[in-house]
Amino acid sequence: MKSTNSLWHLALQKFKKNKLGVVSFWYIIFCGFIAVFCYWLAPDNTNSANQMHLEIHSKPIGFSTQIVKIPLENSKKNSLISSFLFGKEIKFDELPITSFKIKDTKLEVIKYADGLPKEFDLKIFKNAPEDFIETKTFYLGTDKYGRDLLSRLLIGARISFFIGFIAVFISLIIGIPIGAIAGYYGGKIDALIMWFINITWSIPTLLLVIAITLALGKGFWQVFIAVGLTMWVEVARIVRGQVITTKQQQYVEAASVLGYSDYRIIFKHILPNILAPIIVISAANFAAAILIESGLSFLGIGAQPPTPSWGSMIKNHYNYIILGKPFLAVIPGIAIMSLVMAFMLLGNTLRDALDVKS
Repeated sequence: MKSTNSLWHLALQKFKKNKLGVVSFWYIIFCGFIAVFCYWLAPDNTNSANQMHLEIHSKPIGFSTQIVKIPLENSKKNSLISSFLFGKEIKFDELPITSFKIKDTKLEVIKYADGLPKEFDLKIFKNAPEDFIETKTFYLGTDKYGRDLLSRLLIGARISFFIGFIAVFISLIIGIPIGAIAGYYGGKIDALIMWFINITWSIPTLLLVIAITLALGKGFWQVFIAVGLTMWVEVARIVRGQVITTKQQQYVEAASVLGYSDYRIIFKHILPNILAPIIVISAANFAAAILIESGLSFLGIGAQPPTPSWGSMIKNHYNYIILGKPFLAVIPGIAIMSLVMAFMLLGNTLRDALDVKS
């Protein structure tokens, strides 16, 4: 009969008992699902959800109106992969209207903006013109450019969620080897690495990220790399401390006596036994990466327009808080707060669960 008393099994049992941690875990999974399939879930699945309707800007939650879609010439067909990754190309020029009627060879509509009539030749419509008119509901309202706020919120989740993955991955790739080398060898090597770590640690994180971003240039991937390059320090310090403690264990000394290489001892024997604190710090770094990216986007040096980002959405609409339409800034703010809180609660739960001695 297989034993169920392993440390990982005990940790899993403790994790399941923490309902808040379990809820946070499934909320993160839910946000991850949205981030991956955002273009398939968003009502406006065009690239960056950038379909503008200036006539209906800053409309409230649940706003609904009729839209006439005028086909654009030379519109390109999207492949399935392209639509999944980048959304669809804009194929229609959308015009909000209040009513329409067909007169002979013309489609006459009443524009939403000024109530004036406008006519279109029926020849521009491939099928019946009624097929190009729909009632569109903006479930979270529209932003100041008349774009669907819900669609941009969903697509913005991909930025915030993926920056956590990439930043944490970069921090682990850099921090684990450096911390392990410093902790295992000690002496002058440890002193030199710790001197470099302390210098990096003393620089304000946001200032360092801004400097790296300006050096690499503004853009999507530059922000991911910049945030990752600032988080390896915490990982290195944690790994170093754990390695210093673990290398005194008898199984490490036995591996050394048997003639195993330092590489094998570090990566095959020590690191697998210090995964718990690394997992906890990774969860905390994930939350920190989301906050840093939001701050950079708010300052205008994060993801560049028209790419939607929760931080840039707040930047574009924070003045609407005192203009009677606070939802434009509050909704993305709640999204940031809820996801960061979920990661912090998950990190706290993992810390308690992986401390199997308690």
